[in-house]
Amino acid sequence: MKKEDKAQVIEMIGNTLAEYACVYLTQTSGMNAEKTSELRRACFKGDVKMLCVKNTLLKEAMKASEVDYSGLFDLLHGETSLLLSNVGNAPAKLIKAFRKKDDTLPVLKGAYVEETVYVGEENLETLAHIKSKNELIADVVALLQSPAKNVISALNSGAGKLHGILETLSKKEN
Repeated sequence: MKKEDKAQVIEMIGNTLAEYACVYLTQTSGMNAEKTSELRRACFKGDVKMLCVKNTLLKEAMKASEVDYSGLFDLLHGETSLLLSNVGNAPAKLIKAFRKKDDTLPVLKGAYVEETVYVGEENLETLAHIKSKNELIADVVALLQSPAKNVISALNSGAGKLHGILETLSKKEN
């Protein structure tokens, strides 16, 4: 590959990395064409972008990025497939679901999620249970609304009781 072509590919990879908040590095070697196509279809359905790139080009794109991916550099060996997403746990859930059919592949090398680097297969379960930013915001809003709902509920039930007492008293006087 010519130097100019490499520069274009590195720029393209860098632009793609900039579009996504979460980067997963996986090893898919050993998967036949049918399994690989099935994984690609699952990624498409799950709104996860899958790329197969050369490690050296990916490393250069990561170095040129504004994000610090240096914790993933040691994982760039062998065959590497990228799973990119804006939802932190989507690729991990996809890998787990895909493994129900095949216990071993794809293998998680590492991930960059929510400004944290996760290295190794043992972090797959942790990554699958990470809540996305939107899920966390929804949880906080629900917690903030809960006391207000309780107060309104108490006031409504109290108003019903008070209305019943006043109605009983008004009938009693007649």
